[in-house]
Amino acid sequence: MCGDTSPCLLYPLLLFATGFRLTFGDNPLRICKESDYYFEYTECDGRGSRWRVAVPHVPGKCLGLPEPISGTPCAFSCEAGQFLDMKEQLCKDCIAGTYSLGTGIEFNEWVTVPPGFVNSATAQDASLENSAENCTMSMWTPEGDFIASNNDECTAVLMYAVNLKQSGNVSFEYLYPDTTILFKFFVQNDQCQSIDNEHKWMKKTERNQWNRQTVQLNRGNNVLYWQTTRFSLGMKQPKPVLIRSILITGVAYTSECFPCKPGTFNAKRGSSHCDICLRNTYSPRGATSCLACRKDQYSEPGQGTCKERQPCSEKDYFSTHTPCDSDGQTQIMYKWIEPKLCSEDVTGAVKLPDSGAKKPCKPCNPGFAPANTTGCQPCPFGFYSDGSEVCTKCAVGTEPIQGFEYKWWNTLPKNMDSSCFSGMEQDCGEMNGWEVAGDHVHSTVAGADNNYLMLSMAVHGFRPPQSAIVNEDNREIARITFIFETLCSADCELHFRVGPTTENTQSVELWSGSREKQSYTYVIERSSPLAFVWTFQRSASFEESQKYSLDVAKIYSINVSNVVGGVASYCGPCALESTSSGSLCVTCASGQYVNKEISKCQACPPNTHLKPHHYVGKESCVPCGPGTQSNLNHTLCYNDCRFVYRDGQKSWEYDFSPLSNLTSFTSEPRFTPKGVRFFHHFNIGLCGNQGRKLASCVDNVTLDEFFDEGEGFARSVTSYICQSTLVPSDLVGFRTVMSSHPINLADHLIGVTTETELDNIKAAPDLFPSGKFALLPDTIFYYRSTESTQTCKNGRASTVRLRCKPENVGSGTISVPKKCQEGTCDGCTFHFLWETAEACPLCSKSDYHEIEGACINGIQKTTYLWWEPKLCKGGVALPEQRVSTCKTIDFFLKIGIITGTVTACLLIATTCYFYKKNRKLEYKYSKLIINASSKDGELPAVDSCAIMEGEDMEDDLIFMSKKSLFGKIKSIAVKRTPDGFDCVPLKSSSGCADMEL
Repeated sequence: MCGDTSPCLLYPLLLFATGFRLTFGDNPLRICKESDYYFEYTECDGRGSRWRVAVPHVPGKCLGLPEPISGTPCAFSCEAGQFLDMKEQLCKDCIAGTYSLGTGIEFNEWVTVPPGFVNSATAQDASLENSAENCTMSMWTPEGDFIASNNDECTAVLMYAVNLKQSGNVSFEYLYPDTTILFKFFVQNDQCQSIDNEHKWMKKTERNQWNRQTVQLNRGNNVLYWQTTRFSLGMKQPKPVLIRSILITGVAYTSECFPCKPGTFNAKRGSSHCDICLRNTYSPRGATSCLACRKDQYSEPGQGTCKERQPCSEKDYFSTHTPCDSDGQTQIMYKWIEPKLCSEDVTGAVKLPDSGAKKPCKPCNPGFAPANTTGCQPCPFGFYSDGSEVCTKCAVGTEPIQGFEYKWWNTLPKNMDSSCFSGMEQDCGEMNGWEVAGDHVHSTVAGADNNYLMLSMAVHGFRPPQSAIVNEDNREIARITFIFETLCSADCELHFRVGPTTENTQSVELWSGSREKQSYTYVIERSSPLAFVWTFQRSASFEESQKYSLDVAKIYSINVSNVVGGVASYCGPCALESTSSGSLCVTCASGQYVNKEISKCQACPPNTHLKPHHYVGKESCVPCGPGTQSNLNHTLCYNDCRFVYRDGQKSWEYDFSPLSNLTSFTSEPRFTPKGVRFFHHFNIGLCGNQGRKLASCVDNVTLDEFFDEGEGFARSVTSYICQSTLVPSDLVGFRTVMSSHPINLADHLIGVTTETELDNIKAAPDLFPSGKFALLPDTIFYYRSTESTQTCKNGRASTVRLRCKPENVGSGTISVPKKCQEGTCDGCTFHFLWETAEACPLCSKSDYHEIEGACINGIQKTTYLWWEPKLCKGGVALPEQRVSTCKTIDFFLKIGIITGTVTACLLIATTCYFYKKNRKLEYKYSKLIINASSKDGELPAVDSCAIMEGEDMEDDLIFMSKKSLFGKIKSIAVKRTPDGFDCVPLKSSSGCADMEL
C-alpha cells in the first residue's frame, strides 16, 4: 500500500507526463536500460522505513524507470566481505581481488586528497596581517601511501563529514614521532558541538612504529577533525605527522566492493581486506595474486611496480668482525647489504671482496680480565683490572670504584644490544643496527636510509661508592660519557635517548649532519635502572632507498660511573672504621673528605665546599668565590643576600634580602616567520635560602599524554636561573599557557663582586650603560651551568647586574641588553639588569649632613638631611632635629670690651716695668764709663759690673728722689751732654754742672 508520503502517487503522474513525449518531437525517448540508472534509498521516515528508487545517470535521456519499491530497514547492513545488491536488495560476497567492510568505508590511498575531505590551513594568530596567505602552502600533503601534516607554525586541519545510520567508530593509523608538533583529533556534531573525547591529544609513537586510534561515533552527523600545529620555535624542522589509513564504521550500507590497491591482492571471495605482496613481487589494482619481478628488477613489500637493479658498488656491502678465537685473532668478513638491491651481473658492477683476513683482537675492557679460553670475564666485587692483566684485589683502605668503561669492541657487551626498526613496514633483513669494529662500534647499512639503527645499553641501577658523601644539594648520582662522531653526506641524525626501559625512552640530545669526534656527558639523577639508546637515521626522507649507505655513526667509548653490579678499573681510597671483623670503609659525614694518608674523614676548612663526587684529599675542598660562603653541609657556596663593597677607606654594605624570593619576568614579544607570537620567560632565585635553587621551568608540551588540570609534566629544570618559551593559550587553544624548551642557565654561584669579569665570565659594562654620572658601582652575581650543549661545550653562564635605582621600589624591573633581545649575544652567556631600590647600599652616617639654624631668643635648631641624590636604603636612620640653647651677640660684645680693657692695662703695666729695668741698666753703664776715665797715676777701678755692697740701696734712693714720670720724660728730652749721654746725678748733692767740671 502507498502512504501519503510514498512516491506511488507521483510515479503514474510522471509516466503520464512523460508519455506524451513519446509521440511528440523529432527524437522520441527510448526505454531505459539497467545501465542508464542506479538504485538509491530515500531518507528514512519516522517509522524507520525507506524506499528504493531508480535514479538516472543522465536525467531525461530515457523513459520507463523501475517503480519505487519498499526498501530494507534503515538499520539493515551487510557483513564484512559482502555488499548490498540494490536490484535484489540482498547481501552478496565480494569477488576475488576486491573487499568490503560491511558498514564501513576505508581510505588508504593518498595519491590525492580523497573526495569528501576538506583540507585547510590557517595562522595561529589570525589578527596578523596576511596571516591567511602565509599558510596557503601548509596544508596536509598526500604522499601516496600516507598523507603528511605540515611542520610549520600554521594550523593544518583535515576534515571529513559522515552521516551514520547507526552507532559506529572511526579508526586511523598514524605516525607521530615529534611532539614539538601538537596533534589532536576531535569530533563535532552537526551543531558544531564537540563530542567529549578524553583522548583528544594523540600519544607519541615510539621507535617509528604506527599507532592505531579508535573513537566511538554517535548515530547522525559527525564531523571528524585531524589538526596539527607546530609549537617548536627552534631552527630544526620537526618531523610531520603521518596518517596512512582511516576506517569509519556505522554507515548505512555499501553497494559495491572496493578493488585491492596496487601492491596488494585478494584470492578469495567475501574478503574484508587485501594482503600485501612480498618483496620482489608486485600487483596491479584489483589483483588476485602477486607477480614476480624479473631477475634484473626488485621491489619492496607492497609495491605496485618493480624497479631496475643498479650495478653493485662499494656502498652495497659492509664488513664485520668475528669473535676472537683461541689465538686472539678476529676475521674480517664481507657481506652484501640486505635486502640486496644491486646486480653483480651488469657492466661496471663490483664483486664482493674475499673474507677471512685476520688481525689481532683488542684487549679486554677495564674491569675485565682475559679468560682461559676466548673472550673476557668481569672482575668480582673487591677486585679491579685495567683489562690487560688478571683481576687484582683492592688493598686495605681502598674500595672498588664500580662502573662500565667500554673502549674496546671485540664483541658487543652483554648489557648492550643492537636492532633495526622501520616505520613503513619494511624489515631490516637479518642485519643488526650496529656492528663492532675493534676500536669502535658503528652503525650498519641495514635496510633503507630512513630506518632507525638502534644501540641500547641497560643498567640495573646506580650507587655512589661507600665513602662518597650524600649531597642533598647536588642531585647527581652518576654520569655517562661517550665519545662519538658522525660522517654523513645528507641529513643524518644521531639521537641519544634515556628512559626506564628501552621501549620507553625520551630524546635528550640530537646531532644532525656530520660531527667531528667529540665527547658528551649526561648527568644521572636517579638511582633506579635506566636504559640508554643511541638511534641513528641516515635520512628522514619518506623514500625507501639506499642512497646514503656510506653515512655512518661511530661510538669510540662509553663510560658509566657508579653502576650497581658494575666492574672496577681501579680502587679508590676510603675512610676506615675498625670493627670486630676488621676494618671497613665507612661514609664520611657531610662536609668531610677522606684523608688518604690516614684513611680518616676530616672536615673541610671554612668557606670551602666539596666538589661533586670528589671526596678524596684536601684538594676536594674548593674555596668559595668572592662574596659567598659555604652552606652548613659544605656542599655548595651561596650568598646570604649581603655584600660589602670597599673603596679605599670607605665601605658600603648591601642587603638584598627582599630579592631572595623567586622573581620572574617575560621578554618583549617575538614572532616566528609564520607570525606566531611567543615570549621568553625567565625565573630568577638570586640569593639566600642556604643556596637552595628556587627557579623552576617546565615543558608541558612534549608529553606522551597531555596534562589534565595541570598534572604531569614531561620535563622540568630547577636552578638559580632558568628560561622557557611561552606561547599564549589563546593561540593554541589550551586552558593554560604553553611552556616549552626549559633551559638551565645557572646551577651554581661563582661569586658576587663589582668587577666586570670573574672566572672568565665577562659582564661588559656597555651591555647596560649607566651614564657618566653614576655614583655607585653595580653589584654583579656570576653563575654557571654545568650542562654542556653542542654550542656551549663548557656549559652556559649568567650574570645578574644589580643597579641602585631609588625610584624603583619593591622588586623593581629586570631587563636584557637592548642589542641582545634574547638575553644572550653568543648563545652561551646570559645577562640581566635588575634595577631596584633594594640594590642600593644601607644608609650610614656619611650619607647625611647637618644644617645649624640661627640663634633666636637663646634657642638654636640643628636639622639633618640626606645628601642628594639619596642612594641608600635602610641602615642608619636620619637623626631627629636637635634643639639647644645659645647666647646672643650683645652678651659677647660686652665680654669683648671687658677683655680688651684688661688686656690694655696689662700691656701698659708691662711697658712701665721694662722701662724701669732699662733705666737701671743705663745707670750701671754710665758708672763704668766714669770709672774708666779717672786720672793718670791712680789705680784703675776694679773691672767688674758687680754691684758693691750698699750700691743698690743708694741707687734706689737716687731714683726714689726723682721727679714724676712726666717730669722724667721732660728732663730726658732737654738734658743731654754734648757727647750724647744723659746727665745722671750720682749723689743727691751733685748736679750736672759738677759732673761736667
